[in-house]
Amino acid sequence: MTTLNKTISNKRILLVEDDFIFADIIQEVLTEAGFNVHYAEDGLAACNILEAGGTDFSAILVDRLMPRMDGMKLLLKIKATPALEHIPIIITTATSDSASIQDGLDAGAYYYLVKPFEPRVLLSIVKAAIAQYHNFLDMQESLQLTQLPFAFLVNGLFNYQTLEEGSLLANSFSHACPKPEKVILGFNELLINAVEHGNLGITYHEKGELINNEQLFQEITRRQTLEENHNKRVEVCFERRTDALVFTIRDQGNGFDWLRYLDFDHERVFDPNGRGIAMARTMSFDTLEYQGTGNIVVVTVNLSS
Repeated sequence: MTTLNKTISNKRILLVEDDFIFADIIQEVLTEAGFNVHYAEDGLAACNILEAGGTDFSAILVDRLMPRMDGMKLLLKIKATPALEHIPIIITTATSDSASIQDGLDAGAYYYLVKPFEPRVLLSIVKAAIAQYHNFLDMQESLQLTQLPFAFLVNGLFNYQTLEEGSLLANSFSHACPKPEKVILGFNELLINAVEHGNLGITYHEKGELINNEQLFQEITRRQTLEENHNKRVEVCFERRTDALVFTIRDQGNGFDWLRYLDFDHERVFDPNGRGIAMARTMSFDTLEYQGTGNIVVVTVNLSS
């Protein structure tokens, strides 16, 4: 999961909301926080903006219930457009029923806000979505700029300690795979998780609070300097088989309740974190399996993919 510690240059947000009063409140909060907000009164107006070349948004906030074109129809249209499909969609809704939320998750909306929401919660979700999106864009750019001879590697053992080293390895591992752009986000999520949650012991709830208070990067830095963490490393074993590539990631933590994170959970969609494992499993890898207490995860990439 992204550490949210870098400066994001593109802060353009498309707000799609038919309630003008509520839209004004959101715009005021986001504008005061430095975001450049563009407004559309419903899904059809948003489509017109996007079709006219408005693809340079870092996030799109969409009200679920709107006239002419509702939020779900707009979401499906965006996800079916290659130039837009990776832009994070944040659904704002007045209802939190599990069926509606699951529909949105299945369609690719991994961020939710239930009305009314506090400005602090709005900013946390928006910043988390944008940071993850820009992290994805950076990884895509690095794939285009870097060519590594991983195709010749049959077996390998790697170990690393920091988030920066993990991101570098994620880039390298992706080059061994048939579709690097598909798997790089998954590698990055798992390798960063192994440091944050594994070796440094940052729990799910702790990370959420740290993100909300914009203290995650500082806490990671602090924990890495602690004596008990000096020698902790993450080990990655790479194996090339006839039909698949196998990566085994092992951290030195105590594990976690990994079963609850394999799928997108409608009870956690309102949190700024907790999507990485599900995204890796559903979007990046052919198989993803945790072992033991959860400090070991094995992923495979089929060579026919």
